[in-house]
Amino acid sequence: MKRRHLLFTGPAWCAAAAGFPAFVRHARADNEPRFALGVASGEPTPKGMVLWTRLTGPELEATDPVPVAWEVAEDEGFSRVVARGTEQAEAAWGHSVHAEPGGLQSGRSYWYRFTALGQRSAVGRTRTAPAPDAAATLRLIIASCQRYDMGYYAAWRHAAAWQPDLILFLGDYIYETASPASGRVRRHAGGLVRTLEDYRARYAQYKSDPDLQAAHACAPWMPIWDDHEVDNDYAALQGQNLQPDFAAQRRAAYQAYWEHMPLPHRLRPDLQAPGGALALYRRADWGRLARLHLLDDRQYRDPQVCPRAGRGGSNTVARRDCPELDLPTRSLLGAEQEHWLAQGWDLERRWNLLAQQTLMGRWSWSDPQGPARGTYWTDGWDGYPQARQRLLQSLVDRRIANAVVLGGDVHGNYVGDLLLDHDSLWSRVVASEFCGTSITSTNRSPERVVAAHRHNPHMRHARADERGFIAFDISEQALRAELVVVDQIEDVRSGARVAARYAVDPRKPGIQTG
Repeated sequence: MKRRHLLFTGPAWCAAAAGFPAFVRHARADNEPRFALGVASGEPTPKGMVLWTRLTGPELEATDPVPVAWEVAEDEGFSRVVARGTEQAEAAWGHSVHAEPGGLQSGRSYWYRFTALGQRSAVGRTRTAPAPDAAATLRLIIASCQRYDMGYYAAWRHAAAWQPDLILFLGDYIYETASPASGRVRRHAGGLVRTLEDYRARYAQYKSDPDLQAAHACAPWMPIWDDHEVDNDYAALQGQNLQPDFAAQRRAAYQAYWEHMPLPHRLRPDLQAPGGALALYRRADWGRLARLHLLDDRQYRDPQVCPRAGRGGSNTVARRDCPELDLPTRSLLGAEQEHWLAQGWDLERRWNLLAQQTLMGRWSWSDPQGPARGTYWTDGWDGYPQARQRLLQSLVDRRIANAVVLGGDVHGNYVGDLLLDHDSLWSRVVASEFCGTSITSTNRSPERVVAAHRHNPHMRHARADERGFIAFDISEQALRAELVVVDQIEDVRSGARVAARYAVDPRKPGIQTG
């Protein structure tokens, strides 16, 4: 069977999960749904994971806190329940539930569900990570940038049918902006998001989508954020519009993020810290196969240099006109996170997978050898070239040949080699990069990307007219990637195709056609 057909069919369990009426089959029809936002799991370990839901419906505060029972079984019919417990859903945290079962078997699938206020949730499927010393393979999906009002989530339907072991979501889960007056297939409810209630409502709208719910229910997720979960192009405690109340806005956004993601209690944000504080960067091991490093490039970064007059945020500048780009003290990750990453590369496992938000390889919009010395977008790694150099040098210093960088953010598919010196075509290849396109968010300049590709020969693939996700099959022998692209984001039942295939050898950095 061709891969295109596999994307459409999938196993019966995922097909049932993808249909919303069947998905809430346990809810009582005579009541307001209490689990209308679905279920999710995340952060798999060899002994457990996080199970998530959020209660919905009226009069929740009247019984606050609300007890929510959960159970985990070895089968979808729940004839073999192996763990159960009760969590208290509190109004102060949006009546979200973050259960953390333990004592499970490593490297296997489980099913889970919740019960509260006389109703039972949909059933989700999750899994534990392999034991630390176990041989393993990994079916992995990366995705990002799912602006609700730009299209439907057909890509998530195909992702669920692919049956991944793990989904890495790399940022822009929601968009904080209002919808324009016209020209959208569906619309954001409400205007520009700024308060805790605004953020909660925006997450609820996104999570009401049945295809997104199916993707959450089919596999555990490990999410990181980018800017739109808070404010476009924000940097640490600075908003794009230099708004004086940005710290309060960020605090609300961080709280809402934790409330809606399958994250453990230990990552609950500190709301007493300026702007809130959520230590999102972390690591996870997948048996003997891989170490996953998940980064945060928003909370600790230095503000972007050479902004437009009177604003913060990004700009596109000629390197000749912005010498501040090359200041060695500037960081995208912050000094503490840079050190944490440099010291944490795994010397034993077959792969080091670096999950972060954006395109790491240099991308110049003009000839880097020309009079302007290249033209760069300041919000990504090109705006922090010395920080990128330190990261790549740490791979050389530790003799890491198996690093694969995963990213999103730029609304296009980019696959390429990461060079120690991007100014030299003969430079050493240090790592491989897969920067996936968006689920729905569009790019205003696909033709411009095609034209600029000639200035960036280290990129094997650069297409800004593709929407979808990247699917990986990872073994000890190779990492194989398929760039899955939907036909039409305006069609909720859109088909999908594999636009390209690539591979990486763990013994030698660099992209291979595969």
